[in-house]
Parts: sequence; C-alpha cells; structure tokens
Amino acid sequence: MKSEPDGSLFFVWEQEMREGNLTRIESLVMPILDDLGFELVDLQLAQDGHHLVLRIFIDKPGGITLDDCVTVSREAGAILEVEDPIKSSYRLEVSSPGLDRPLKKPADFERFAGHKAKLKTLHLLDPDQRGYTRKTFVGTLRGLEGDHVCLEQSDKHGGLAVIPLAELEKANLEEEF
Repeated sequence: MKSEPDGSLFFVWEQEMREGNLTRIESLVMPILDDLGFELVDLQLAQDGHHLVLRIFIDKPGGITLDDCVTVSREAGAILEVEDPIKSSYRLEVSSPGLDRPLKKPADFERFAGHKAKLKTLHLLDPDQRGYTRKTFVGTLRGLEGDHVCLEQSDKHGGLAVIPLAELEKANLEEEF
C-alpha cells in the first residue's frame, strides 16, 4: 500500500531532492556554459501549475540575445536528455536574468558596485544603528568589506548599511531609468 507523506515531511523531502537535482544539473551545464562563454546566474527547478520547469538564467558581457538562449537550450537540453537528472517530465527555459538580476555570488556585489540594488535579510537588522530594525534595504552597492555587503541607502535618511552575506535572503539589482 502506497502512502503519501504528510505536508511538512514532504516539503523537506521535496526541498532536499530539488537541491540535489540542482547540484547535479549545475555540474552538467557548467562545462557547456563555460565553453560558450556564458555565466550561470541562477538555476531554478520549480512547479508551474501541474508541470515542472527547469529555468537556466545566463549572462555575458554585453547581454544575452535570443540566439544565445536558443544555443544554450539546445546544448543543455541534449546533455540533460542523455544524463536524465530529472526523472519526471519538465519544461526547459533559458533566459537572461532580466533587469532585476539576482545577486548570488560574492563577486556579484563587487561587479555591480555603483548599481542600485534591493537586499532582503533573513532576520530583522539595524546595520546602520538608526534605532529600528528592518529586513529590506535599497540603495547603491558599494561592494564588499570582507564577508559584508556595503550599501549606500537611498531612503530619506541615507547612510551606509553593512550587512553580512550570511544574513541575505535575497538580493537583486533594481531597475534604473
């Protein structure tokens, strides 16, 4: 008799399987991206309605074209078909990271110093000693100091927020017009 896992246990199991799959998928697509001169910005395996979707976000100096996405889709799709790291059916999507590019690696915070960014932390912080805690910070990236992100805040109070990388839940570039 087959039993369904309860919600919380199933979530933990699903998360572990997804992370394991992403690690395996990354090891398969990285050599292809390196050969083609692309950077892997992000890799996501997500449920979209009743279907699984594998999203590969790529970048290169000067930006990504539709032809770049087609090339990576064809090359990555071929190796994923042979190696079969995802046992169920899925849809492969390849795209640029967009205007709100995620900042994932420490090098991203250096590379995009001088650009506007939005940082969300795991816990409430008061990194600029203003006297109140918060989780969202918006401003201009100033780079890294060791393992801390430096952000010149763009709110009415301004000031430099120095936030530990380990405290970041999410970081993205903000659109500048």
